[in-house]
Amino acid sequence: MSHYIRPKIPGATIFFTLTLAERGSDLLVRNIDLLREAFHRTLLERPFFVDAIVILPDHLHALITLPATDSDYATRWRTIKTRFSRALPCGPLRESHLARNERGIWQRRFWEHHIRGEDDFCAHVAYCWNNPVKHGFVAKAADWPFSSIHRDLAQGLVTSGWA
Repeated sequence: MSHYIRPKIPGATIFFTLTLAERGSDLLVRNIDLLREAFHRTLLERPFFVDAIVILPDHLHALITLPATDSDYATRWRTIKTRFSRALPCGPLRESHLARNERGIWQRRFWEHHIRGEDDFCAHVAYCWNNPVKHGFVAKAADWPFSSIHRDLAQGLVTSGWA
């Protein structure tokens, strides 16, 4: 098994991709309220700012900024994934899932990229917002309902960004 060494920079702005174990599923958008609740509860316990986010049927992209004194993004994502997963029936389980007490819903890891400046930040916001167009779900980014492009429409969510 690979041993990943991830940067730990307090106050960092980081772009993430998290993917379901079952590619092609629509679990995230079908259960968007469960995902929002998982974000909401995690934000209350471990605050962070959601600069941009898009939820697609089987994966999500998020650009977040951590508090100035905190570098622990892994615990935040683990908590969000766990809360979402516990509200659902288990996916197909392998022995490795059972050994780690996993539910077989998410891919085990996530992809992250630390933002390196204003141009990098803007490029990743645009990537989030344009991803539904790239995947052919909509013709215009503003037509995708599960995106922070609609912050002014995000009723009932924590005021810090999408969630």
